[in-house]
Amino acid sequence: MTRQHLPGRVAVVTGAGSGIGRAVARLMLADGYRVALAGRREAPLMETGAGHAQALAVPCDVTAPDDVERLFAAVLQRWGRVDVLFNNAGVFGPAASVDEISPADWDATVAVNLTGSMLCAAAAVRAMKAQSPQGGRIINNGSIAAHSPRPRTVAYTVTKHAMTGLTKSIELDGRGFGITCGQIDIGNTATELMDTIGVGSGAVQADGSSRVEPTFPVDDAARAVLLMAGMPPSASVGSLVITAAGMPFIGRG
Repeated sequence: MTRQHLPGRVAVVTGAGSGIGRAVARLMLADGYRVALAGRREAPLMETGAGHAQALAVPCDVTAPDDVERLFAAVLQRWGRVDVLFNNAGVFGPAASVDEISPADWDATVAVNLTGSMLCAAAAVRAMKAQSPQGGRIINNGSIAAHSPRPRTVAYTVTKHAMTGLTKSIELDGRGFGITCGQIDIGNTATELMDTIGVGSGAVQADGSSRVEPTFPVDDAARAVLLMAGMPPSASVGSLVITAAGMPFIGRG
């Protein structure tokens, strides 16, 4: 059997305590993965795992290198390998343009969205290079902001553009080790994050107006991640964009 069909593949999901991360982790568990659930707070991780025998909750601040190393050490101690990393932890950051954002708020957004993703990818790549059989897959959660920004989202937008560079660099450098990396850019899945920017009540558009935008179920986004994770080692989904039908993205504004 090829690797993707072997039972009990090991996945690490960051930001697993809510939203897309929770939906992906639960779907992976249902699909037979052994899943490490990473996030800042233990209680939401335990809720995600819901007592599943193959769920491992590991509190982790992805901005802290020591926390990330402890996360992957716990996974390797429990299961001996890492087959998939879903780099999902992220924050929207403050509503601000480049002349408004404080250096502290900029640094905090970059630390979670970009540096945290780099630290987790680095630990995953080290594990994937060392294990036998060698290799694995990293899926980075970008955003449609990696293609087109919303007004006053400079920190979030820049980090998601940078995520594309991280994705391509990992894919290139991982070639010789059986490591693939792809990015999923999701638009308007129904999560708490969308509530913070008013998608359901009226999100600010490029012309300054407000508009209620369509959303789609988070489980549908999770199925797209599962599709990427389950591709055979001979194939890599470099980029996948999934949005709510009819949202103002193509021709936004």
